[in-house]
Amino acid sequence: MSKPSDLIQGTLDLLILKSLAAGPMHGWNIALFIRSRSEDVLQVNQGSLYPALHKLETQGYIDSEWGESDNNRRAKFYALTRKGRKYLAEEQANWQRLSRAISLVVDPAV
Repeated sequence: MSKPSDLIQGTLDLLILKSLAAGPMHGWNIALFIRSRSEDVLQVNQGSLYPALHKLETQGYIDSEWGESDNNRRAKFYALTRKGRKYLAEEQANWQRLSRAISLVVDPAV
């Protein structure tokens, strides 16, 4: 049986974009945000996070710039673009429709 964290692969872009809706963040903070918001169920490893960030940047959904982290280290900060905000809204609507449909099958009392 798969672990709940295995489900992240198909939804990682959505989780990253939703994290960045809270404001610009560097990669480590994005991972912490997802972990915290999911009550430690979803844990994004660097091997998945950074390729996804690169892909989202290439697609124009996020921008990045170098800055200084809270612990005075150089870090790349990511932020949503206008295109990214529009895409996030579309993906959230799709996710809500899909998750409702799955809930109807798994728990018909919903």
